[in-house]
Amino acid sequence: MYVNMSSVAAFFVATSGRAAAFSTRSALPQAARALSVRQMATGPMPYDEDKMPIYALGLNIGMQISQQTDFKTLLDEDELEILLKGFGDVVKVEATVNPMEVLQKYGPAVNQLLRERMDGILDRVKKEGGEFIEGFLDCNDEAVKTDSGLVYYSMIEGTGASPTVSDTVEVHYHGTLTDGTVFDSSVDRGATIKFGLGQVIKGWQEGLAMMKEGGKATLVIPSELAYGDNGSGGAVPPGATLKFEVELFKVNP
Repeated sequence: MYVNMSSVAAFFVATSGRAAAFSTRSALPQAARALSVRQMATGPMPYDEDKMPIYALGLNIGMQISQQTDFKTLLDEDELEILLKGFGDVVKVEATVNPMEVLQKYGPAVNQLLRERMDGILDRVKKEGGEFIEGFLDCNDEAVKTDSGLVYYSMIEGTGASPTVSDTVEVHYHGTLTDGTVFDSSVDRGATIKFGLGQVIKGWQEGLAMMKEGGKATLVIPSELAYGDNGSGGAVPPGATLKFEVELFKVNP
């Protein structure tokens, strides 16, 4: 679930003395993405052919909003109905109160409500990551947890050189979230990748330094060694623990 606070804030921006809301830290915009994976339904068209372009327009607006903010996870069913009523009142010009007066009065309360709910989601994502790490260790006796919190599990022992942060490496990798969602994979793309080890997240720097050329390992990386509370774009949510299967082909000084 993704909550784009800057986008939502557009409805509350102060102009000509109007109240502004949604001043938030950078961790919040994607805090809920980890908890929602949409499944789009398939079925017959809901309207006659001549009315479907209007329906498509509504879908387009809804998809744009949903790509930025998944209110379905943040709000319960009754709250969603109230939200849609407010949206409809503005679109149909049927509001019985001045919308800007409502925003002036209740904008800060909206800000606080969303922040509290998203903070709770971020805490939950981190907690689930810790539980995943403990479960992985319980199921893999040969896995080791380093002082930093990285979990390293050797799948195939290599025989070549081990890289340092100043080296360039060529690898194959398959990265998943703790729920199994694939967020990035050179394996799926069918091509290895080369990069400077000093340019990637700390968990990779530490984990690959424990490998040798020709080796393959699983790295379970807590958020503080990955992308932290900010996440990475739309792929990695804030606070996420990441699991990588990495095969090290080549080390170049």
